[in-house]
Amino acid sequence: MATILVTGGCGFIGSHIVDALVERGETVRVLDLLHPLAHDREPAYLNPAAEYVRGDVQDSELVARCLDGVDAVSHQAAMVGLGLDFGDVVDYVRTNDVGTATLLRELAHRPVPLVLASSMVVYGEGRYRCAEHGVVQPEPRTRTTLERGSFEPPCPRCGEALEPESVPEDAPLEPRSVYAATKAQQERLCEAYARETGAPVTALRYHNVYGPRMPRDTPYAGVASIFRSAVAAGQAPRIFEDGRQLRDFVHVRDVATANAIALATGTPGAFNVASGEPHTIGQLAHGLSAAVDGPEPVTTGEYRLGDVRHVFASTERAAAVLGFRARVSFVDGVGELATAELR
Repeated sequence: MATILVTGGCGFIGSHIVDALVERGETVRVLDLLHPLAHDREPAYLNPAAEYVRGDVQDSELVARCLDGVDAVSHQAAMVGLGLDFGDVVDYVRTNDVGTATLLRELAHRPVPLVLASSMVVYGEGRYRCAEHGVVQPEPRTRTTLERGSFEPPCPRCGEALEPESVPEDAPLEPRSVYAATKAQQERLCEAYARETGAPVTALRYHNVYGPRMPRDTPYAGVASIFRSAVAAGQAPRIFEDGRQLRDFVHVRDVATANAIALATGTPGAFNVASGEPHTIGQLAHGLSAAVDGPEPVTTGEYRLGDVRHVFASTERAAAVLGFRARVSFVDGVGELATAELR
């Protein structure tokens, strides 16, 4: 039986990881700040079998105490989402990158396997193929093109339409928002820790995670939480752009399973954690409303400059190397989310 530290273990994903580890018989210690952007009180769902330490992963002395006797670390603590505006940049860098650097500095004195919560946002725009030029990397979308409703990125060489494809883990990292840049930097810092210490690091690139315990009514939440909050309030979900953006929605219990496998095996490398079945943003909104006979979603044409058009995952490497496959179907998961309690 191993002792595992889960940073951010009171949060949406982290708490499900704690549950999965406790169920497997592990001893679990949680370090969580209970940041007011994510929590207005201590969640009622916390697993009583775990040990909880309240504090900041940027606190070196506290991190060192939490690492005492630990066999592996699941690093989930982070500031997530696109946020409100560029004014959030310092908070993102401080929380995500300085926090990770602080954890790694202390881990270097007692190297153990590390699992990092990374994200599909490190890819930027997903993988695209041009009929003439093959796989290409589109330029970032501009405010001018988005304003006129041109949402699909064209081929950067000939300007023709592109076909989106699933993104493999060896795709180049092309972060296109502050949050994405901090997640890519987290991966780089963890790679340096692995090289210096020899300890295995697993970077799990989560795609669009959804499910029970999502935070409600916050601009830092993902689209599933925003739509679910609208449905709960009896309001029509507001779909940005034209609703045809493709994403891979993966249930939080599947994400917890992927973390438990990575912690148990110590398999190094980066892995997409996804369902392998892309769906549109519009399908998510309509599915949530239909599950509770809610208002019909409204497609607004609005946009966020930091958003990308299509990104969905290749899950072949995670299945072959890590031994992970998602189990919860989109229909079942969305049906559950429609009535699940949010945080």
